[in-house]
Amino acid sequence: MRRIDVIGIGFGIFAAGGIIYLILQYAGLDSISAGIWSQALLVGGLVGWLLTYLFRVLTKNMTLAEQMRNYEDAVLQKRLEEMSPEELEKLQAEVEQEKRQSAGN
Repeated sequence: MRRIDVIGIGFGIFAAGGIIYLILQYAGLDSISAGIWSQALLVGGLVGWLLTYLFRVLTKNMTLAEQMRNYEDAVLQKRLEEMSPEELEKLQAEVEQEKRQSAGN
């Protein structure tokens, strides 16, 4: 994310708070109540966003983690494509031997 994007998002949140405040005043709340409710809504939104971010971190469903998985899968696929049939048979035999050993334990 670029610096200008962060500034734009910050300005947008600031403007949203002002708009919510004006809407609440128009709806009949006095200025103090409208200010409290607009702050409560903005803080609630921030906490909600933070919870979704923490959920993505804990489930490793973030962009960087996905890019790393895709890269690792692509590297492994390329290595498998470059292997000769004899190397593939040897690798398959090793995998099956490990499966039998882990099933025996």
